[in-house]
Amino acid sequence: MTGNVISRGLETSRVRTQVLERPAVGDVRRRVLLVHGNVSSSAFFHDLLTALPDDVHAVAPDLRGYGGTEPRPVDATRGLRDWSDDLLALLDALGWESAHLLGWSLGGGVVMQLAIDAPARVQSLTLAAGISPYGFGGTHGPEGTPNAPDYAGSGGGTVNAAFVAAVADGDRSDAPGSPRDVLRKFYMNPAAFTPTPDQETAWLDAMLSTRTGDDHYPGDSTSSGSWPNVAPGTRGVANAFSPKYQNLTGFAQLSPPPPVLWVRGDADPIVSDTSLFDLAQLGALGAVPGWPGADTCPPQPMLAQLRAVLDAAQDGGGSYREVVLPGVGHSPFLEAPEAFLAAFTAHLDAASVPDTPTSLDSSPTTEPN
Repeated sequence: MTGNVISRGLETSRVRTQVLERPAVGDVRRRVLLVHGNVSSSAFFHDLLTALPDDVHAVAPDLRGYGGTEPRPVDATRGLRDWSDDLLALLDALGWESAHLLGWSLGGGVVMQLAIDAPARVQSLTLAAGISPYGFGGTHGPEGTPNAPDYAGSGGGTVNAAFVAAVADGDRSDAPGSPRDVLRKFYMNPAAFTPTPDQETAWLDAMLSTRTGDDHYPGDSTSSGSWPNVAPGTRGVANAFSPKYQNLTGFAQLSPPPPVLWVRGDADPIVSDTSLFDLAQLGALGAVPGWPGADTCPPQPMLAQLRAVLDAAQDGGGSYREVVLPGVGHSPFLEAPEAFLAAFTAHLDAASVPDTPTSLDSSPTTEPN
C-alpha cells in the first residue's frame, strides 16, 4: 500500500468541496468515497487512505459545514439530502459514474440516502458505526415509532450547549466535556485505544473545524409539551438527522439494494441501543431529570433499527454482513485498523467482481481487534 494523500478543492455544481485524495498506484480498479460523521472532517480518514490497496482511487470530502468545504447552510427539512446531493455533484466533478461508498456515523446515513436517490451510482456501501435509519433520538422499536407526535427528544435542542460553545470557541483544553475530552472518551474506547499525540491533534483540529449555529451544528429547535420539552427545528445538522426528516427505510425497496458491510464496535457509546447521547437513555440512568419512564419515552434501539432495515433489504434481494469488533468504540477504522481494513477490502473484492454472487451474509460475526 503506497501513494501520497493530497488535499485539494473541487468546484462542483453545488458547493466548493475540500477533499483528501489518495490516487491509485498504477491502474485503477476501484473508486471509493469516504464520508465522515458529525463534528469531524475528512482528516479522520487519513490513515485509512494511506492503507488502502494500490488499485483503489479514494476521495474523502469534507461535508458542508465541516473542514474546508464551503459552509453552505443545511436545510434540515430535506433530511440528509443536502449532503447526499453534494456528494452526487462531487462524483460528477470527479468524473466517476459510480463508486463504493463508506460512511462513518452520520456519514453512514448520508451514503444510504445517496443510494436511495441514485442507486446506479453506488457499487457497494460500508457503514462504519452507521446511524439508525431513523436518525438520532425520539423513536422506539425496530420500526422507528415516534415517542411523541412532534418528535420531541430529537433535533438541535437536544445537543449539549456547553459542548457546542466549546467547539465554537476552539477549546483545546482537556477539561471535562471539552472537545478533546469527548474525543478521548466517546469517539473511541479509552480502555482499549489511545491515539498518538499527532493523531489526537489532527482529530481535534477536525472537530474544531465544525461550523456552529442555527444553519450548521447543532441547528435551531422548538419547544414541546412532551419530555424533554424540545422538538426539532428546520435548520442545521441535528435537525437533519432527526426522525422528523430522516427516514432511510426506502433503502430496502431498491431493486436490489447494493451489498452492505456494517462494521461496528461492541463498546460504542454513541450509536448503540443504550446510547449515552440519547436523552431517553440518559433519563433512564437518572442523568437528565423528569424522564417519564420507558412506557412513554424508551431509549432508542439504534442497532436494532438499522438491522431491521438491512434485514428487509436482504429479503428484497440485497445482502449484508455485520462485523462486530470486540473492545472497539465509535471509530472502528481508527481503533482496529487491521481488522477493519481486512473486512473492507474483502467487501470491495466481492462487490467489484461483475456477475459474481457475494458471499456476505447477515449473520453477525465477531472478529479480533
